[in-house]
Amino acid sequence: MNKVLIVDASSSDLRIMTGLLTKAGYDPVTAEDFDAAKEEVAKLPPGAVVITAMKFTRGTAQELINWQKREGYKFPVIAIVENLNDLDTIEVLQDHGAVAVVQRRAVDKQLVETVAKYIQDDDSTQSQDKPLIPRPSKEFREIEREVNMIGASNANVIIFGESGMGKEHIARAIYRHSGRTDKPLTMLEAGGAALVGRHNPTSEQGEMYNRIHGYFQDAAGGTIIIKNIHLLNFDKQSVLLHILSTEHPDVRVICTAEPELLEMVSEKTFRPTLFFNLREVDITVPPLRKSVEDIQPIAEYFLKEMASQQDDAEKRLDASAVKALRNHLWPGNIRELKNVIRLAAANVEGTLITASDLPISHSSPETKDSLKLRNPKMERQMIADAMAQTEGNITQAARLLGIGRTTLTYKIKQYGLK
Repeated sequence: MNKVLIVDASSSDLRIMTGLLTKAGYDPVTAEDFDAAKEEVAKLPPGAVVITAMKFTRGTAQELINWQKREGYKFPVIAIVENLNDLDTIEVLQDHGAVAVVQRRAVDKQLVETVAKYIQDDDSTQSQDKPLIPRPSKEFREIEREVNMIGASNANVIIFGESGMGKEHIARAIYRHSGRTDKPLTMLEAGGAALVGRHNPTSEQGEMYNRIHGYFQDAAGGTIIIKNIHLLNFDKQSVLLHILSTEHPDVRVICTAEPELLEMVSEKTFRPTLFFNLREVDITVPPLRKSVEDIQPIAEYFLKEMASQQDDAEKRLDASAVKALRNHLWPGNIRELKNVIRLAAANVEGTLITASDLPISHSSPETKDSLKLRNPKMERQMIADAMAQTEGNITQAARLLGIGRTTLTYKIKQYGLK
């Protein structure tokens, strides 16, 4: 389960927040003073969130955030405040780096929802043998076939896909299907402080080279998974390219990347030679909105998983909930879907989840391939896709397409669509 650290001197409020988060399926840990908070932060896995009072024993939210920055920790911090208009509140948000604030008197209404926005899956605690979430779409069946085929090779792989599509799970599946499972597996985050290995000051090589090279030494014969390779800065790209192209280490490299990596290669902001060293083969994971038939099975998988973790009755989706899930574009993909299902299951009374129980946000950023009409040559197919996705509901299809209901009705007649 996802870890959440709560730092607060109030033992009663600690109990309340712990209860709320546990009920929602999280794994909270607590600290009441600054030293204990630092010890707990150091233990947190990737994807965790820190909740802190503005003031606690021998420390403040500002001091804790500043300490995290100095030490290279990048856990999102949610501050518990007394008054939203307080100057300290504004300062901790704007200058010190808290990602959000929750008023203490509104903890029961806002805390779980706020945590869900910033927490990420702790894949480091996942079992290495945990299979991919079963999905019926032909796109995902093709991915499973590619995983089996590529896993048996030693080729370097890049897994392309939008944020929240489970690219790291696919990377781990490739590792499990490889012949290197008896050798080390190293996980690195290209955009974070984690890509800083050990340094030998007596070496003639530069510090950055020594640190990155150390990972390959430790993973000899095994596999390195580099998450978000598109976030690797230019200097580290150069070092990684040198290691791969001149030293040819016996290490397989599996990378995950968002689609923008291809644009970066074209614009030469990512080294093309490094790209082709890393992308001997590739897998592309389509966004959830492109495989609508997977939405309900994935949601039901999470409901079953939550019931098992909490030893509770499994919640069910009614027809209105299924329809609402299928009609949403899911810019946050599977991660967003998981958070919505987690919140709905935690707060619904009884075992049946309806559309009104789903905390689906409609303030999400527009997806890059939004259905909004831009190219007249593609209009007919886009309208047909929108109508299919909304099961013929003209109002909902018009919203997906970014046009008015009257305009859509006219175009349906114009193109002879039913």
